[in-house]
Amino acid sequence: MIQTAGWIDTELSSGPSVRTIGTLGPAGTSSEQAALYLWADRAPEGPPAIRLYDSYEQAGSALRLGAVSHVVIANAYASVHSFYMDPSLRFAGAFLFDTPHYGIAVSPGHRIPGAARVATHPAPEALVEELLPAEYSVAEIRYAASTSAAADKARRRETDLALTTQPAAKANALEFISRTRPIRMLWSVFTLAGADS
Repeated sequence: MIQTAGWIDTELSSGPSVRTIGTLGPAGTSSEQAALYLWADRAPEGPPAIRLYDSYEQAGSALRLGAVSHVVIANAYASVHSFYMDPSLRFAGAFLFDTPHYGIAVSPGHRIPGAARVATHPAPEALVEELLPAEYSVAEIRYAASTSAAADKARRRETDLALTTQPAAKANALEFISRTRPIRMLWSVFTLAGADS
C-alpha cells in the first residue's frame, strides 16, 4: 500500500518519530542525500539532525546505542541483509529515491593516462564502464568506503579518476569528464526493535 509518492511501506508513518538519522558519510554521499529526503518527508520542522558515519555498521551501532533514532541504508549495499536479520533492529520502511547524479570526475589539472586508475564504491562499479569516456580504459579499480571517499582519492591523486556524485565532486573540487546520471534506488529505514510509537 502506497501512502506517499515513492513510499513502499507505510510502517514508518506509524512508528517512532524520526528524531535523528544515521547513515553512511562523509558529506556528499548518496546516503546523506537520502537521509535529507527522509528528514524532509518524515521528521519535525527544523534543521536536519543527520549523523554521518564511516560505515553503515557504525550507523547501526549508533542506533543500538541510542545516538540516532533511525538509520538509512541503500538496498544496493551488499551487507544490507545483516540489518534485516538483526533481532535488535526493526525494519521501519522503505522508499525510492533518485541519487544525486553520478559521473566520472578528475582533479583539475591532472593529466589522465589512457589506462586510468578509478576509485569507486563497490555498489555503483558497473557505472564506471558505462560513464567512462571512450578515449579512456580502466587500468585498475580501487574501492573506497563511499562515493565521497572515492572523490577524495581522486582529489589527493591516489587515483586518476573517481566515480562519484555531484555533491562529493563539488566538496572535493573535482570536475566531471563524463555525462552524469542519477540512479533510482531503494532505501531501507531501520529503528530499534520495541521502540515506542
